[in-house]
Amino acid sequence: MAKSGKTRKSASKRFKKTGTGKLIFRSPGTRHLLTSKSRKRKRRLGKDNVMSPGDAARYTSI
Repeated sequence: MAKSGKTRKSASKRFKKTGTGKLIFRSPGTRHLLTSKSRKRKRRLGKDNVMSPGDAARYTSI
């Protein structure tokens, strides 16, 4: 009987799957040095992003 692989816990904490199988992730660059970033940029960084299909193919074991 084949052994199933373990879930990569670091990846499971960073990404979330949608109902259609796409991956959602948070933008990097929102932790510190916020005074040098514009208000518009900080607002955009606060939203979740959908990962492109090419990048998502690397994270199929989540």
